[in-house]
Amino acid sequence: MTARPFQDLTPDSILDALESVGLVPDGRMLALNSYENRVYQVGIEDGPMRVVKFYRPNRWSDAAIAEEHAFVAELAEREIPVVAPLAIGGSTLHELAGLRFAVFPRVGGRAPELSDPDTLEWMGRFLGRIHAVGALAPYRERPTLDIASFGEASRDWLLEHDFIPADLLPAWGSTVDQALDGVRRAFDRAGDVTHLRLHGDCHGGNVLWHDGPQFVDFDDSRMGPAVQDLWMLLSGDRIEMSRQLADLLAGYEDFHEFSPRELHLVEALRTLRLIHYSAWIARRWDDPAFPAAFPWFNTQRYWQDRVLELREQIALMDEPPLWAT
Repeated sequence: MTARPFQDLTPDSILDALESVGLVPDGRMLALNSYENRVYQVGIEDGPMRVVKFYRPNRWSDAAIAEEHAFVAELAEREIPVVAPLAIGGSTLHELAGLRFAVFPRVGGRAPELSDPDTLEWMGRFLGRIHAVGALAPYRERPTLDIASFGEASRDWLLEHDFIPADLLPAWGSTVDQALDGVRRAFDRAGDVTHLRLHGDCHGGNVLWHDGPQFVDFDDSRMGPAVQDLWMLLSGDRIEMSRQLADLLAGYEDFHEFSPRELHLVEALRTLRLIHYSAWIARRWDDPAFPAAFPWFNTQRYWQDRVLELREQIALMDEPPLWAT
């Protein structure tokens, strides 16, 4: 029988892990919202509460995790508001009984008001600073956001593992192929864009607001175009997104240059994320947390909706790019 992810992670093993790095839990423990990893807020005797993250087995190598930690530490050293793992005993990555984990300070906050121009400009300034640091050196161990890994590999995995219902297979297969063709055309229009170290998953849920933004959870950090960290902060119709983009760039370009050619990639990157998201859930379907959290996944309706969603993206990718106004 194949071992399930996190099957050995119990309340006792969580406490043992913290004690192994010299932290004495006081019994308070709260599971935080996370599916990819397992994250807990834990009370510590004679100290502030901490957050401990247990990494999904076989996802990242130790070297890739260390590279992410080093990048976040580099940002924190420059007083950019990120939540960096704590160095304990000279290391930020620890292991006990096969469970790899890191300990973070507990940071409070609320979701940012992404409809507020001042909030977006403020966030844009810090994203510009993050990218200015991210451009100083490349990742060596972590991957690049590209069509092959996010789009083609995700499509192929879903097909090879029979997740698409037989009666929807022709429609889904032809639609995803058309969508990937549209992505390739968009990348061709953008031309040779610069890749840098990114947050990688910069949406409102990964920003805590308390007297300004705090950027959290760099677990998906990788190489890619700068616009990847901007487009997920945009919402609404084209006019609304154009205004939001202008607010972000008003702050961003104080610290880092932005190439307008990358705007050709906004809907292409959204399309890749949609395809990758379905494959991400499917790849983790043996984790009991996923069927419980996504009961609608892999139903007939789910795949019908994905076909319609991708058809909308195909049309959007052929429209003129978004523009800051």
